[in-house]
Amino acid sequence: MNLKRRLMPKKPFQHKVHHEEQDAVQEITRSLIKLVPNSRPIVIVCIGTDRSTGDSLGPLVGTKLKVKQPPNYEVYGTLEEPVHAVNLEERLEQIQAQYENPFIIGIDACLGKLSSVGMVSLGDGPVKPGAAVKKQLPPVGDIHMTGIVNVSGFMEYFVLQNTRLNLVMKMAELIAEGIYLASLRISFQNRTAERAFSNDLAELQ
Repeated sequence: MNLKRRLMPKKPFQHKVHHEEQDAVQEITRSLIKLVPNSRPIVIVCIGTDRSTGDSLGPLVGTKLKVKQPPNYEVYGTLEEPVHAVNLEERLEQIQAQYENPFIIGIDACLGKLSSVGMVSLGDGPVKPGAAVKKQLPPVGDIHMTGIVNVSGFMEYFVLQNTRLNLVMKMAELIAEGIYLASLRISFQNRTAERAFSNDLAELQ
């Protein structure tokens, strides 16, 4: 028996994919299916504001998801009704009051190394909004999805303001499509399991 392996804590799941990779949507879909539970309400919190090009990733994802309408997923944070530094705590309190033990997916833009620009990161644990611009905001999510939209290091507000909208739009579409396809797969699996359970009950009667 390998006691060392048993005592080692489970390594948090983390996956990164570049938005231009051919199978990027499929990779995000597969990763989400591994992470999202079947037994809890799913709430997606898309953080950011369209007042800054780089910071608009979250509300762009939320707006696209509202159009796609992923089954059984609730979406907060759109271009019309953004979730940002001013109202974030209020929205999180609202979600906790409205849903019983919600599983929250936090989505936000972030800055990183030049070689990482264009990457989408998905993994266990919350997103930490405002970290790039030194803001103290509550962490969001049981899991996180972040898009690295530009380079970190100095003058972060200026960098976010001068991020290419084309890049942000492409990353937002990738994230939204990955979430939508994952929601369809999970919904189908749940319906299949329910039908199998109903058939088993009918055979016992």
